[in-house]
Amino acid sequence: MPILVPLLLICVFLAMYLMRRGRTLTRDCRWRLDRAAEGGPVWRCAVCGGLSRGGATPRHCQRKTG
Repeated sequence: MPILVPLLLICVFLAMYLMRRGRTLTRDCRWRLDRAAEGGPVWRCAVCGGLSRGGATPRHCQRKTG
């Protein structure tokens, strides 16, 4: 029984870590694919106006900081 509580806590923290790891860092960004752009597909953010070139949805905000 004494080993069950620490084991349960480890499982809970491991589950929280794995669920958080899958989240993106663009919480407020809304990416839209612009296929009509020159040079291939371009992802544009409707919130911050960031641009990203590539095939997959961006995971990081492209907003200029500073």
